[in-house]
Parts: sequence; structure tokens; C-alpha cells
Amino acid sequence: MSVALARQLREGTKKSHTMAENTGFVSCFLKGVVEKTSYRKLLADLYFVYVAMESEIARLVHEQHPIVSQISFSELDRKQSLEKDLLFYFGSDWANLVQPTLSAQVYVDRIREIAKDKPELLVGHHYTRYIGDLSGGQILKKIAKRAMNLSNDDGLNFYEFEEIEDEKAFKENYSLTLNSLPINQGTADLIVEEANNAFKFNMAMFQELEGNLIAAIGKVLFRTLTQRKRKGSTE
Repeated sequence: MSVALARQLREGTKKSHTMAENTGFVSCFLKGVVEKTSYRKLLADLYFVYVAMESEIARLVHEQHPIVSQISFSELDRKQSLEKDLLFYFGSDWANLVQPTLSAQVYVDRIREIAKDKPELLVGHHYTRYIGDLSGGQILKKIAKRAMNLSNDDGLNFYEFEEIEDEKAFKENYSLTLNSLPINQGTADLIVEEANNAFKFNMAMFQELEGNLIAAIGKVLFRTLTQRKRKGSTE
């Protein structure tokens, strides 16, 4: 029996979605304030999150898990895209230079935990991250490109879903898949709850990065004020 999981996830995470957008880091990002050091740390955090999610999903698909195997869309995978971006921002030795922040490690640990104990809850994490990435990808790409003065699309692979030609059609199919999962209302409630937890993990990452962003903005303002004072003293 269908439990309309797609609608329940959409409606049940509205508040969390708004809260995430209102964190200082995301709010600044949406306003075009993107500091490269903080941004590349975010990509590194996301890399560890997606490695955990995609490796666990691949394992569960191999084991033919009746629920997780249905939401395994390879077109959504972000690991390789993030590897390209990390190469751009950190250089050829990126794999030895990046490590997860404390909040990202907590996020990763949660993914590993439920993949082992309650794999069906991965649907909540899958929905929160991948559909969010797909929905806002092109807008965020434009903002990041302009804010960091990038001349081309290097360093912006995370936002590209090359295997998805029609975003609207894909999301419609994804919703149909969610609604056809063999679950009852109790499980649906747990998946929605876990999706809200996923937002909390993401917000924790954003908040941990805010310190770097604020420090960077402060340096820019200090430099600007200093330059103005110097200019005024010579006039």
C-alpha cells in the first residue's frame, strides 16, 4: 500500500529546509559571499559524506536490499565529481590533504550506523542530499562561479549532473519510486524523521565552517579600511 512518501518528505522537512537556508554560511552563499578556503573545506566534508553514502548503498544493492536498492540512481552519484573539484582546489595530493571536520565525521558515522542497523533510513539522507543538490545545483554553481571569479567550470563539477538530461522528469520518476517503496506508515515516519536529522547534520557542518568565513570577511574589511585610511592620509 502506498504511503505517499515523496509528499511526506517534502512537507515533513520544510521547516528544516528553511532553517538550513538561514544558517550564516548558506545565507552568505546565497547572497554571493563565498570564501574559497571555506568553500573547499565544505567540498572536502561533502566528499566524505558521499563516499560513506555511496559505498554503503552499493553494498546494500549488492545484497539486494528491497528498499535501498530501489533508490540507487547512479546518475546522482557525487563522489567522482567531488574528486575533480578537490583536485582543482587542493592539487594532485588532495587525497592526503583533506580530512573531515568533526561535524562531518559525526555525519559519516551516522550514515554508517544506520546502513548497518536500519538501512531503510538511508532513504531520508538520500532524498535530503541528492535531490537538494539536483534542485539547486545550477543556481549555486552560478553564484559560486561569480563569487570566486572562476573563469570556467573548473572546480564546479559538484553541481553538474551530466547523466540527467531532464531534471524535472528525473525528479518525477524519483518521487514515483519513493511512493512505490515497500514500506508501511511507521517506516515512512522514521524516514522523514531521519531526513530531518540529515538537515541537522548538514547545518552542523555549515555552522562549523562559519568561523572560517567570518574570519575571512573580517580580513577583507580590515584590508579595505586600512587602504581607505592610507588613501586618506595621502590626500
